[in-house]
Amino acid sequence: MEFNANVFSNSEITVTYTPRCCANAELCAQQLSDVFRRSVIPWIDLEGAQTETIVNQIKKCPSGALQFHLNKKDVA
Repeated sequence: MEFNANVFSNSEITVTYTPRCCANAELCAQQLSDVFRRSVIPWIDLEGAQTETIVNQIKKCPSGALQFHLNKKDVA
């Protein structure tokens, strides 16, 4: 069975989650449950915290299943 990355995005950040890489340590859900929710779909809510807080939590992911990139803002 092939598991594709899940992609979650808002105007500031795009987060990808690759289930097959996940170590299921649950650090994300334990430490930032307003963003990484266990029983609510979609399970990642990027409006649950500031972008900097989300980035800091993703950097703690032991397996690398969570990745991010910052979205460029158009300059008018």
